[in-house]
Amino acid sequence: MSLLSLLIALAAERSLSTSAWRFDYYYQRYVNFFQNNNQLTEIKSNTLSYTVFLMLPVALTYAILAFADDGIIHLILSTLILIVCFGCFATRESYKHYLHSAFRGENSTTDFYHQQLLQDKNLPQIGFGQALIWLNYRYYIAVMILFTLFGATGVVFYRLLTSVIEQKKSCLEKTTNDNENFELQDQNIENNNQNETPSISSGCKNYHDILFWIDWIPVRITSFGYMLVGHFSKALPIWLENMSNINKPTYQVLVDVAEKSEDIMVDTEDCTAEPSLLVRLAKRTVLLILAVISILTLSGIIN
Repeated sequence: MSLLSLLIALAAERSLSTSAWRFDYYYQRYVNFFQNNNQLTEIKSNTLSYTVFLMLPVALTYAILAFADDGIIHLILSTLILIVCFGCFATRESYKHYLHSAFRGENSTTDFYHQQLLQDKNLPQIGFGQALIWLNYRYYIAVMILFTLFGATGVVFYRLLTSVIEQKKSCLEKTTNDNENFELQDQNIENNNQNETPSISSGCKNYHDILFWIDWIPVRITSFGYMLVGHFSKALPIWLENMSNINKPTYQVLVDVAEKSEDIMVDTEDCTAEPSLLVRLAKRTVLLILAVISILTLSGIIN
């Protein structure tokens, strides 16, 4: 069933571009509902609010799917949820605008779209192609893996968690100091490659730590896929080096392996070359992950 849902969702995701098929559309309405609900407002100062905010949609999704005993209805509902959770319209539009500006030679405009993407997705200062390959993982490959393992309920939880992190203003009780500490931690990781093992602590930072552990194994699987569709021998040492590393940020692991898996020997003045190469690598990896899921499904290992 999961394979059929994946095939339908991947085929339909690009053609269904209205806001009703976008996860952000429902997320913003859920945030407004949560903030305007009097009963939920009473627990906003309590750490319980973090759990309620995340688990309420997840529990509702689980209940609806559990109530749908009929296999066809369950398949339809799961597929519809998967279509909504797949992809990100804003990221795709940023990529298009970036390419159009680059082709016109508008360097300042391309830099604007680059910085806007990093700001909108709450990413550190990385290259545009690096950001795209990370977001491709987040919106496609991670969703595919989690849907196969945990169904639509797991996908809803993952997308909700990533949306909370991406949209800082929607992160309940997040203080400026918490945000500055986390950004400083990211900078120290990038510069020194040293930090403490993430721990689930109080405050909004716990969202980042939960996501770190959720992404830990799927990122290693995805980066291994990059090697298979790219330069295996060049990327293997980097992949092995990060295999058991619990200190390095997951996005950095993925980016490092991706860059070694693809020939990034391009003209430095051509700002479209690296993003285009990395996006093509990511697309090949999506097809590889889908093929592996198909083989595992047809062989009866997964349902």
